[in-house]
Amino acid sequence: MGDYSKALSYFEKTLALQLKTLGPNHPSVATTYINLGSVYYQMDDYSKALNYYEKTLALDLKTLGPNHPSVATTYNNLGNVYSKMGDYSKALSYYEKTLELDMKTLGPNHPSVATTYNNLGNVYSNMGDYSKALSCYEKTLELELKTLGPNHPSVATTYNNLGNVYSNMGDYSKALSYYEKTLELDMKTLGPNHPSVATTYNNLGNVYSNMGDYSKALSCYQKALEVMRKSLPATHASINVCERAVADMSKKLMRLS
Repeated sequence: MGDYSKALSYFEKTLALQLKTLGPNHPSVATTYINLGSVYYQMDDYSKALNYYEKTLALDLKTLGPNHPSVATTYNNLGNVYSKMGDYSKALSYYEKTLELDMKTLGPNHPSVATTYNNLGNVYSNMGDYSKALSCYEKTLELELKTLGPNHPSVATTYNNLGNVYSNMGDYSKALSYYEKTLELDMKTLGPNHPSVATTYNNLGNVYSNMGDYSKALSCYQKALEVMRKSLPATHASINVCERAVADMSKKLMRLS
């Protein structure tokens, strides 16, 4: 919290000085509005973040025009805030504006376009519209493979997102396939003791549990727990959740034997 208050104090002083010396319509003022919005966003103070991002947007539209890449960035920031607030229709609206402008200014093969498809996929997934989420994540994956290559950590994230959607749809064989791809790539890029590896083992455990394959589920949960104990603080909530999953699977297997 101390770092946030220092950042806010610094940016507020910067803003006061800019307004006095440069006037309210200078592009540097918009940059400081973004910085203030970003600090409030990280603090989960979404109403204040919105306020500053809306000021950024108004000023960018006035000084840079509607087709500037900075406007797309601000649309994306607004989409992020509305997504966090659970206002998915507004989030979709801003992400669609981001996508339209990115396509126009950066072209269809830019990594920012992949990011926006991913953001749209996240919103559709949260809304339970899994077919649209799949479509967005598949576009994300196609672009990432093209622009970042097959071994980039973002590709692992997209494999994981696809796994989550298929798991939510009850298509467990496809979910397993994507989680296994996630695991393979995470092992390669992050190493075997990274928290993301634990998350993927946990996701695999959930799928095997839903399929009724409790021995494989137990094995995955045990691997997840082993990695968590190496990579997370001992008091981390995920460790407690995973310990319960291991205990539950052990009980189920004992009842079956």
